[in-house]
Amino acid sequence: MVEGKINEIHAWAGKTPGLAVESWTYKPRPLGEHDVEIKINYNGICGSDIHTLKNDWGNTNYPIVVGHEIVGKVITVGDKVTAFKEGDIVGVGGQIHACLKSDCKACSCELDPHCPENMFVFNATYPDGTPTQGGFAEAVRVEDNYVHKIPASIDPVYAPPLMCAGLTVYTPMVRKGVKKGDRVGIVGIGGLGHLAIQFAKALGAEVIALSHSSNKREQSLALGASKFVDISNKEEVDSVRHSLNHLFVTSSAESNQYNEFISWMDFEGQIVLLALPKGTMSFHPGEFIQTEVSITGSLIGGRKAMSEMLEFAAKHNIRPMIERFPLSKVNEALEYVDSGKPRYRVVLESD
Repeated sequence: MVEGKINEIHAWAGKTPGLAVESWTYKPRPLGEHDVEIKINYNGICGSDIHTLKNDWGNTNYPIVVGHEIVGKVITVGDKVTAFKEGDIVGVGGQIHACLKSDCKACSCELDPHCPENMFVFNATYPDGTPTQGGFAEAVRVEDNYVHKIPASIDPVYAPPLMCAGLTVYTPMVRKGVKKGDRVGIVGIGGLGHLAIQFAKALGAEVIALSHSSNKREQSLALGASKFVDISNKEEVDSVRHSLNHLFVTSSAESNQYNEFISWMDFEGQIVLLALPKGTMSFHPGEFIQTEVSITGSLIGGRKAMSEMLEFAAKHNIRPMIERFPLSKVNEALEYVDSGKPRYRVVLESD
């Protein structure tokens, strides 16, 4: 049996609800025959890391090491790992396990994030009771099915946001059938939205960026949007009413805004939630009957979609806009992300 090289992992863990993390070490479970041990070089910070640290969803198990946009180098592989070797540059996203059985309703249709056996990279528990821990650390051990090679044309420092944000916007665009000539709206030009513009453009769509932040107009156009709409400007909003085939909502819009979103859609248009609105939604049934608009959602993406997304991003030169912090300044980086100031993703670099 192959043994791992790093048997005490230095990490940064949240110990109580709040943003602060502190230096911490833990012993990982033994390297399994299908496991890959990765020396972490880069890790992105995502909004769900912050929600988990703060226990906003009420289910955080402390101490916890968050981080689910992991990129690094393979340093050890289990006995039965054939797809990876030492030295490979790889990435890991939010999911690290699913049953992948042919009789699993979710896995059989490439919706493995919905598998009953799904495990996330942190705040989950292995069958032996060991808690999973994420990427704010020097290393991680992950099942080979959920490790992905980073294409050589992508500089590894730009890869972390693709592992979550990139996957989150790419997957529903492909599954919902975005195609050449479609008019695609992107609500919220931030960590998800700035990548969504690029993916939709590369799929051949006409992209309309919609935001309350008019100072993002020029940047949105530079990223590939054909039009920018200031949501606070009635005249600009009126110019897109009843015209969109798809609308991807990448920001946590208020639940009552969705009634307005419906008015932007063409007949049979699709509104796709990629972020959770506050509260509950309320609609009159006639809104759907008269417009034939549908509202749906999407949860990250499966392992097949991840591999496809990385190749697509490499081919079309899709890259996140990032700001870099050393891992030793992770607390400063977390405060910065929580402030909403980054343009548009923060990447931690191992010191």
